[in-house]
Amino acid sequence: MTLPPARTGSAPRPTLLLTGGAGVLGHALIDELAADHELVCLRRRNPVGDPRVREIAGDLLAPGLGLTPAERAELADRVDVVLHCAAETDWRRTPGEIRRANVSGTRNLLAFAERAEAPFHYVSTAFVAAELRDRDRERFPGAAAYLESKRAAEQAVREAPVPGVILRPALLLGDSHTGRSSGTRGLVQALGSLVLGRMPVLPGDARTRVDLVPQDHVARAAAGLIRAGVTGGEYWLTAGPQALPLGEAVELCLDFAVEQGLVRPAPPRLVREEVAHRLLRPVPGGTPAAPPTRARFHHRAELFLAFRDAPAFETSFGPPDCGPAVTRDGVRAALVRNLRTWAESRSRLLAASRTPIPAPVRVGAVREPAT
Repeated sequence: MTLPPARTGSAPRPTLLLTGGAGVLGHALIDELAADHELVCLRRRNPVGDPRVREIAGDLLAPGLGLTPAERAELADRVDVVLHCAAETDWRRTPGEIRRANVSGTRNLLAFAERAEAPFHYVSTAFVAAELRDRDRERFPGAAAYLESKRAAEQAVREAPVPGVILRPALLLGDSHTGRSSGTRGLVQALGSLVLGRMPVLPGDARTRVDLVPQDHVARAAAGLIRAGVTGGEYWLTAGPQALPLGEAVELCLDFAVEQGLVRPAPPRLVREEVAHRLLRPVPGGTPAAPPTRARFHHRAELFLAFRDAPAFETSFGPPDCGPAVTRDGVRAALVRNLRTWAESRSRLLAASRTPIPAPVRVGAVREPAT
């Protein structure tokens, strides 16, 4: 295990232990923090593959993080701050697997931070504020388990004997300037379905707020708090009152289809969740929706579960430590840039979806039959 030099009074840069470095937000955090921190990434499966960081193979769910006592002690002697970004976000996992990864993993890392005497920054989600109903746990067990696990992990941070900061980002867009993201974004895929006219029904109301923030804004705010030496508090990294209404986000997607040379799709029918489920579930004696349509709707409905009935979030973006404030125009521009990046990766699909323009008929090109 190769680590930064041991801490001394003249150490030029603090050492930060990052989990989830291979993820979407993890890459953005590395971009933001690498210039003035020694970065050590704890990873289990996926290598980070970035020369700016030192990687350590470990396991958040294993005793001692999967490190030997000597390795753990050596790491603890060097780490100045812990930033916990890793999480189980695959809602197809069982609720038990999701809770174990997100709650037990956080507790194990908190124990390490206590040994290192390092403040702990935890990346949660703004959607811990969403109200969950009994039927949500039945219909969307993965999403419900994820939100509940994040609430439990936040409580573990509050109760820990180390200073703790809780960060609550909204749904992440790719980079605000390039639209690019290091991973497959379920959100942009859902928006791409609107561009292609493959979402005839969408659960929600035109006024429902869809809180989206670019990943670089979240990374800048997290880094700003760390650089400022903030060691406590809860921060909402959201668009807040600047979040787009669902109807506006849909219109942006339909307009983008025209920009790409497609026929403007018919707007999806925005309906209450119960109505949407009745429309798409199998009906005795009727013609059920095709399985791919039901599966696609289920995934989109699960994604929008967090938005349902939610008022505008608080937002902590802005001076002195949380980067620039998010604006509605900025969110709109970032969304379009994300769609353009999505379109680049789907060029063949978009080409096949364009309606070919008939060739003009040339006058005199057709000869009269011989008599």
